[in-house]
Amino acid sequence: MSAPIIAIDAMGGDFGPRNIVQATIACLSASPSLHLTLVGQSLILEDLIARHPGVDRSRLRVVNASEVVTMDDRPAQVLRGKPDSSMRVALGLVAGGQAQACVSAGNTGALMVLSRFLLKTLPGIDRPAMVAAIPTQRGYCQLLDLGANVDCSAENLYQFAVMGSVTAEALGVPRPRVALLNVGTEDIKGNQQVKQAAGLLQAAAGLNYIGFIEGDGLYRGEADVVVCDGFVGNILLKSSEGLATMIAGRIDAMFRQNLLSRAVGVLALPLLRRLRADLAPARHNGASLLGLQGIVVKSHGSAGVQGFQSAIQRALIEIQEDLPRRLHGRLDGVL
Repeated sequence: MSAPIIAIDAMGGDFGPRNIVQATIACLSASPSLHLTLVGQSLILEDLIARHPGVDRSRLRVVNASEVVTMDDRPAQVLRGKPDSSMRVALGLVAGGQAQACVSAGNTGALMVLSRFLLKTLPGIDRPAMVAAIPTQRGYCQLLDLGANVDCSAENLYQFAVMGSVTAEALGVPRPRVALLNVGTEDIKGNQQVKQAAGLLQAAAGLNYIGFIEGDGLYRGEADVVVCDGFVGNILLKSSEGLATMIAGRIDAMFRQNLLSRAVGVLALPLLRRLRADLAPARHNGASLLGLQGIVVKSHGSAGVQGFQSAIQRALIEIQEDLPRRLHGRLDGVL
């Protein structure tokens, strides 16, 4: 396999290119075979890179793009009115075969529209879906969709389930357990789309569909892939991140209340650090846009250096597993 090349939209996100350049350089150090292409305003990027002496420039390229997609831009306006945006140029490198994946922390709607326009969807897929790993009591669960599709038909949910199952397999889960997120586990529960999707999944050959699951079951690790529409998935994801942050803050405050609690805190510090690392949103940052004829990973807009590194690492894993080809092969037999 040739050296993996990932195109980075360096101008997206809440913090701009500074954190992204730092994450890029850290990833180059961690993965000696990796090549990265930073796309954005070249004068800014070259100045930031120059602050890190010793960077292997044979594996780091800068491609100029004069325009920036903001969080307030409407997707249709970006498609028609910003042909030289860093996001579009980075995706164009994937479409043109000059990179094998694209990572962006920019406007989600714009990234979805541009990805569909430039990369196209795989045969049989109506809409791409965003998927990310959610920590559970037993490991991780692939949750999709996370916001790319607010309204979904039963057929969309069925396609998401198949793509999620293939993704989990690529990440090392044998015969992944697939479930539909619902307000109850009984067959009579849920809206019409979820009930119809359940019927499609029950009839699907080769899919380990286990039925409905509730939110608490997701965190108990009762399924490896959990499927829902983007409205529900995005709320669940953001609520989970907020809860993890709140719990960590409450624990810190408890151990600072008095001398005794501080002493206990010192003894518990190694375990607390391990728990915080396991649950940290940055460690699980990076949502893949499944169903495209190329690899696109969406980083959280507020991700710091570690978080953006995680998104790049997710893209690298999908390159190594040749995920679009695996999806195409599986979808060809069931859709």
